[in-house]
Amino acid sequence: MLQTFTLDRLDAAAGLLHAGGVLAYPTEAVYGLGCDPHDRAAFGKIFALKQRPATQGVLLIAADFAQLERYIDFANVPDAVLAQVRASWPGPHTWIFPRSPAVPDWVAGAHAGIALRVTAHEPAAALCRAFGGALVSTSANPHGESPARSAATVADYFGDALDGLLDAPLGAQDRPTTIRDALSGAIIRA
Repeated sequence: MLQTFTLDRLDAAAGLLHAGGVLAYPTEAVYGLGCDPHDRAAFGKIFALKQRPATQGVLLIAADFAQLERYIDFANVPDAVLAQVRASWPGPHTWIFPRSPAVPDWVAGAHAGIALRVTAHEPAAALCRAFGGALVSTSANPHGESPARSAATVADYFGDALDGLLDAPLGAQDRPTTIRDALSGAIIRA
């Protein structure tokens, strides 16, 4: 049965994530599906819900840079690049970095790098703080459908197949964040 959480129940929502659940939560522009990135079974549930091939990979969202540091291969990131990225965070900017061995292969899919974001959207950041780390973030929609922009749409898409839903406001962005390669600056998703 789909459990609905509000911002005053973030500890319970984080508990669901720690127990292997998949939670839909608001981001800067759309609802995302999230889980513990190190829980392969939970990750598998996300791709089953989305009906999407796991080779596509996902990004990780965090409340602060410290929650993401372990996932970056710093040996291959110039200091100037890191400074530029950090200056854009927290904010609606997703950057692809060379990934460290801490990134589970299933999270990156067929990609050599890992997409990361320190969000400025307070409900998502508060969820990451309550969880105590970075979370998987992929749009809450079945493959080929529009990303959910309301809790009602999330419930319509997934119903009781989804473990939990954080019913809180979306951010002010009108579309998902731009994804850029940190090393080259190339836009991967506009």
